[in-house]
Amino acid sequence: MKPEELEVKAAAELAKQQAMEVRLVCCSSTGCQSSGAADIVARLKADLAAKGLEGKVQVGGTGCMGLCSKGPLVRMTSKAHEDILFSEMTPDLATRLVDEVIAPIAGGEKLDDPVGALGAHVVDLHAAFFAMQERVVLSNNGHADPEKLADYLVHGGYQGLRKALSMSAEEICQEVLASGLRGRGGAGYPTGLKWDFARRMQSDVKYVICNGDEGDPGAFMDRSVLEGDPHAVLEGMMIAARAMNATNGVFYIRAEYPLAVDRIEKAIRQARQAGLVGRNILNSGWSFDFDVRLGAGAFVCGEETALIASVEGKRGTPRPRPPFPSVKGLWDKPSCVNNVETLANVPRILLKGAEWFAAKGTEKSKGTKVFALTGKIAHNGLVEVPMGITIREIVETIGGGTGTDRKVKGVQTGGPSGGMIPESQFDTPISYEHLQQLGSMMGSGGLIVIDDHDSVVELARFYLDFCVDESCGKCAPCRIGGTQMLHLLDKIVAGDGTEEDIANIRMIAQAMQKGSLCALGQTAPNPVLSALKHFSSEFTERLKKPVAAEA
Repeated sequence: MKPEELEVKAAAELAKQQAMEVRLVCCSSTGCQSSGAADIVARLKADLAAKGLEGKVQVGGTGCMGLCSKGPLVRMTSKAHEDILFSEMTPDLATRLVDEVIAPIAGGEKLDDPVGALGAHVVDLHAAFFAMQERVVLSNNGHADPEKLADYLVHGGYQGLRKALSMSAEEICQEVLASGLRGRGGAGYPTGLKWDFARRMQSDVKYVICNGDEGDPGAFMDRSVLEGDPHAVLEGMMIAARAMNATNGVFYIRAEYPLAVDRIEKAIRQARQAGLVGRNILNSGWSFDFDVRLGAGAFVCGEETALIASVEGKRGTPRPRPPFPSVKGLWDKPSCVNNVETLANVPRILLKGAEWFAAKGTEKSKGTKVFALTGKIAHNGLVEVPMGITIREIVETIGGGTGTDRKVKGVQTGGPSGGMIPESQFDTPISYEHLQQLGSMMGSGGLIVIDDHDSVVELARFYLDFCVDESCGKCAPCRIGGTQMLHLLDKIVAGDGTEEDIANIRMIAQAMQKGSLCALGQTAPNPVLSALKHFSSEFTERLKKPVAAEA
């Protein structure tokens, strides 16, 4: 495909959409699919066909629209009315939607009440849940069909790559560095700097790797991005490849994400057929292609050197660094491993400029962050917010609090590597630095809310048990230290713990943080230590009561 053909294809699809009287998109993410989204789409198409409205109404899928607690969701766009979001849809409700709303609108009527008797299923798109979000990574969700390349092109798809093809590798690195984009997988390392290290390495073969091995309990950010906007991740990887002069791309996605794998593989096929992937991309003389590898579900393979070992067919265990992957990575060649969300940001940065992205967020934490908002929360789902927003705004305003008469006790951010934050600290801004100061971390974006009925001690034990189970066992501090900490926590949970046990937990935790080979062992104590820091009374209440001396 020639560069100008991208614009022609996008214009043709846009004209097709604009010719429609009504456009319906149904959430096609894993969550809504499991609730019957495919049956809803099938019913909508059948009912529209029966009324002869296929030429006036377009029906398709879209990525996660965020309000997962109210799924399946259907968004209606029409010429005559503002966009309307319908929640908790069923096939029977879809039939009513066609009969009572869509058919009249498609027939030219302007309804005084476009939702009619379906009003109870309408979600206010101006409510705080949506109004306080700022969508960059999720900007196409609710608008574009993830299985249609043409839809992605309508929304500016591959224009960032087109721009990158006119820039030098160093210029791309500097643009991304100036944007302030930092890794969204947890470590928060400057993305442009990471690419630049790989760019400086001399090699005939280099790799860019997408880390789709999301394994945190309660996390589904990366899965949703892969499912909802696969072409954005492809484009981000290709821009990264241009920045570091890479020759090959590898997707590493856990096998438990079959829909994400299917969407990525379909996107690669579509891009290859369109000349956007393969040889002589957009007549630039540059060639690049992808491979998809599936992970077996080991949490430790989220660590980049363990991931690389797994791709090579070895047991997924980390190795000491240096050398870093940018020097010696996949098959001993310079490699760069980036998180899904990180890569999805890149096309927007190239298209709109570094200053546009850097204007969002805080001084050191730029842009937006996608969170999986789960736990004891009224509006659980996927949210994207600007860095610098407070935890309270996310939990209480966007999330709606617990939605019950129970009070919020705190949140766990960063998954098993993060920490617990009490409600008293909810006015803290969301940023890499602020969360670290509280004993937690950004992580990949899991945010689990707990209420005053939940036991912090048992939650800390759950996360430590997870890390012990997922430890590869290669280094002693993690293998032995985690097991011993868990044994001591078990005593405390059972009511047999002592003050000495708590002291020993702190001592072992310190040894794990300093001596473990990779981030799994180094951060495994975080949930326990943060719980001890902010909820110490819950631990002391569980300690063994001293036996009164006999008279």
